[in-house]
Amino acid sequence: MNTFKIFSTLVLVISMTLNCLGQEKNNEQKINYKTGNPADWPKELDAVIAAPKNHKILLENDEVRVLEVTLAPGEVEALHHHQWPSVLYIQEAEDFIDYDGDGNVIFDSRNLPDPLMLPLTMYKNPEAPHSVVNLSETESIRLIRVEMKQ
Repeated sequence: MNTFKIFSTLVLVISMTLNCLGQEKNNEQKINYKTGNPADWPKELDAVIAAPKNHKILLENDEVRVLEVTLAPGEVEALHHHQWPSVLYIQEAEDFIDYDGDGNVIFDSRNLPDPLMLPLTMYKNPEAPHSVVNLSETESIRLIRVEMKQ
């Protein structure tokens, strides 16, 4: 990987962290995520393996894995998990639904009292197998996900 790409990725991670620290915490809602031991989740359902079309590795080392995540309008993401805690920098999104591995709704953005204010930075614990559906007919979902391995 060239030096410019590494430097750019580090600048992005620092910017995301600073943006996250400056965001209010009251825009979180109760989300019905399944929990469990990430070590027990099937390795083949790791996001990069199970949904490679949607998860592109920008940087990976022993400390972090930085992913560019995209879903085209109307796209259904393959079932996958995220075994590490993450910081998400959501750049673009309209309505979407997140389903667990059994097809139950975890989160439906249409049920929020107010529309998402983008860009949005948020923290997430490890996520058990789930699948996101982009309900928009015109807008992609685009975000950067920094998974913290330590």
